[in-house]
Amino acid sequence: MQIIKLREEFIKLGQAIKAAGLVESGVDAKAVIQDGLVKVNGNIETQRGKKLYDGDVVEFNDETIKIEK
Repeated sequence: MQIIKLREEFIKLGQAIKAAGLVESGVDAKAVIQDGLVKVNGNIETQRGKKLYDGDVVEFNDETIKIEK
């Protein structure tokens, strides 16, 4: 499980999976999110701009990211 530390109040989903190194670019992030391959807190999320806050968990491609303050 990877941990992403928040620098502000939230991070957007596309930015989070890019920051974790799970995709190469924002374009790739947009594609995998729109294709329904990313889950946030156990639910499929198709909005790249979904705001993630402290405690949220993202799953993609057998990888897990936890958002922490």
